[in-house]
Amino acid sequence: MSKDKYFIIDFDSTFTQVEALDELGEITLQDDENKNQILTEIKNITNSAMDGNSSFTEGLSRRLSLLQANQKHLNPLIARLKNRVSNSISRNKQFFEEFADNIYIVSSGFKEFITPIVTEYGIKEENIYANTFLYDEQGNIIGFDKENVLSLDKGKIKLLETLALEGDVYVLGDGYTDYEIKEAGLANKFYAFTENISRDNVVAKAEHIAPSLDEFLYQNKLPMAISYPKNRISVLLLENIHPKAVELFKHEGYQVEIMAGALSEDELCERIKNVSILGIRSKTHVTKRVLEHANKLMCVGAFCIGTNQIDLPACTDAGVAVFNAPYSNTRSVVELAIGQIIMLNRNITEKSIKMHRGEWDKSAHGSFEVRDKKLGIVGYGNIGSQLSVLAEAMGMEVYYYDIVEKLQLGNARKCATLKQLLEICDIVSLHVDGRPYNKNMFGEDEFAAMKDGSIFLNLSRGHVVDIDALVAALKSGKVKGAAVDVFPEEPATNKEEFVSELRGLPNVILTPHIGGSTSEAQENIANFVPNRIMDYINSGNTYQSVNFPNIQLPELNNAHRLIHLHANVPGVLASINSVLASNHVNILGQYLKTNEQIGYVITDIDKAYDKELINELKSIAATIKFRILY
Repeated sequence: MSKDKYFIIDFDSTFTQVEALDELGEITLQDDENKNQILTEIKNITNSAMDGNSSFTEGLSRRLSLLQANQKHLNPLIARLKNRVSNSISRNKQFFEEFADNIYIVSSGFKEFITPIVTEYGIKEENIYANTFLYDEQGNIIGFDKENVLSLDKGKIKLLETLALEGDVYVLGDGYTDYEIKEAGLANKFYAFTENISRDNVVAKAEHIAPSLDEFLYQNKLPMAISYPKNRISVLLLENIHPKAVELFKHEGYQVEIMAGALSEDELCERIKNVSILGIRSKTHVTKRVLEHANKLMCVGAFCIGTNQIDLPACTDAGVAVFNAPYSNTRSVVELAIGQIIMLNRNITEKSIKMHRGEWDKSAHGSFEVRDKKLGIVGYGNIGSQLSVLAEAMGMEVYYYDIVEKLQLGNARKCATLKQLLEICDIVSLHVDGRPYNKNMFGEDEFAAMKDGSIFLNLSRGHVVDIDALVAALKSGKVKGAAVDVFPEEPATNKEEFVSELRGLPNVILTPHIGGSTSEAQENIANFVPNRIMDYINSGNTYQSVNFPNIQLPELNNAHRLIHLHANVPGVLASINSVLASNHVNILGQYLKTNEQIGYVITDIDKAYDKELINELKSIAATIKFRILY
């Protein structure tokens, strides 16, 4: 970058996340009973001036008179502002230090609080242009220096005319006064900075939008702290994913779009273009065809336990990492199962229906405690094993069956076969996964093997139970009662009708796939999945990915990280190292892990390298994806 380029940067709502005078009001008016009213008035004056709808000079005078500020309030204000520097400004301190001679802070704010903030980023004090306060003998702020051009309407224009910078001028700011510099012909480009606030009339006039400083640096090929502007990462969240996930992604700087329902394959093929991160629950299917339309997809987040709705091999072939939430809603599912077991044994559904009809059926007939009952758990994973512990604590005798060897908890007893479990137990609860071989695993033969008058629950996957066989078992009395939370065919949205032969049957509890749908579980999931995804994007960590080799990487310090994903064929690692050696690259650390489909190589290198190195690594045979972090 030649040194005849100058960068004019605003302070309020640009360098910092907030308007400094608004923050000063929070300090000076903290004991005023009319605080909220006065602060609202101050903010309205600020916004009106920044939007270009009122005189700046008049607004500044009115705000200072409302603030009732004293010189003693400035140190607390400075402390506040140091903690409210814009995120993208904070992480790009190197840019400010490297181009200190060419960066100017031009603000209608005040030097008294601006200088202590920006000089910590290497900005020279002589390059700071702002207003100054006037004080009385008691230190009260009574006004401002009216000889300073920045106190005047179009003051920034007057200042830039005086500076007469010889070279290209780039302006970065959020307000109309920043745009006016470009409008007056005193800047080559104006970037509307929208990281903290987006002013519609400013954005409408701006030729360039900078959702972050990273975007500004990226567009102008300037050094930046991260590999890629985070605002260019697009997130699509479907199926009413908890707002906490939206909050986390937005805080990271991503562009987030949310939709209430699921999308069909055709709809998703249309919407997936330019999406970097896709978040779904159980109803949206990510197929190979969908992936063929995904030109920028990096990650799929399953905000649930299961991933059978995702074509994992196709995701792996496409270099798309998949993350789920294997533990976050376990407790919620278990509590629902316990509650349903009790209600079915007490025949509560029938009693409740009668009460709603006005019938008083106070009878113990057909009503039993769960204590001493034999509970059979089919699938002894995270949910099944936790159900085992709670059921035993309630006095139940627990048996389990799993095709994988699992360590039993407490006094649970393993059954050698499913048939053995069915013949022993009074209650059978399914907690298997959604793998294809589990389809219709529980059908006519399994119901026939159960004890007469037993209880049946399915809170696992809809396709694992033959519904016709369950209906027949209920109607014959073989199964006394059932609770079903998952179904082979489920409505895509809450507006569609639920259709099933189980409707209307006595002592059957039907719930709309809500086993994990508690506030606690959904918030836990909304914390867990985004953090796994962001860790992968920011550092390359694949820990707890469903389809990628799992690697936990050390923190990246003073280095570049090369991430190479390739088909698992011989010789790729040798090719990578040959390219690095031929380019005289010093390797600081290297990590490799493979699975049946892919190999994942991470190489940390010195910062200095020939840019041609990247093209050579991308050209290695069997490469699926390559990216660099710094």
